[in-house]
Amino acid sequence: MPYNFYAFMDRMKYIKRWSLMRSVREENIMEHSQQVAFIAHALAVIENKIFGGNVDAGKCALYAIYHECSEVLTGDLPTPIKYFNRSITGAYKDIEGVACDRLLSTLPEELEEELAPFVKPNTDSAEWKIVKAADRLSAYIKCLEERRCGNTEFEKAEKSIKDDIAARKMRSVDYFMENFIPPFNVSLDELEKGIM
Repeated sequence: MPYNFYAFMDRMKYIKRWSLMRSVREENIMEHSQQVAFIAHALAVIENKIFGGNVDAGKCALYAIYHECSEVLTGDLPTPIKYFNRSITGAYKDIEGVACDRLLSTLPEELEEELAPFVKPNTDSAEWKIVKAADRLSAYIKCLEERRCGNTEFEKAEKSIKDDIAARKMRSVDYFMENFIPPFNVSLDELEKGIM
């Protein structure tokens, strides 16, 4: 019997982000999830190695890889709609949960048991909080990229996302903002000059 789970995961490349915004470069949820995984892993390592924390960096990366997977069934609901009010947010969370259950049902039982904790993560965990911060950092980086290309469409989003990131008051996130975000504002030549 064929199982559809990984074919569904492959369809993440077709789900576009920022559908209400004019983008210089389109972004899909597959590439976004990879970037969030890089950042979440980095935040966990920073938390542990710089600040003496104790979060599971591998779990952060896996949570991030799967954090948008329900959207292969639901599509990407734009943020202004998703968070318009509590009832819409709650209903959408319910829809995401049903979509995750449907996706998990496309796996053999043994694999479903293994993947379920990442497809439906513990949203009270320190690891999930790191992934949510990484998700916001990824969105902020997208805003920087668009602005660097002269697209003013993302100016308001950039400011509100930066404010949201600061309001999280997470030391690993603050460290990442200070030490890793500035190079996102320079050209490839300037990046290479820094390593020569």
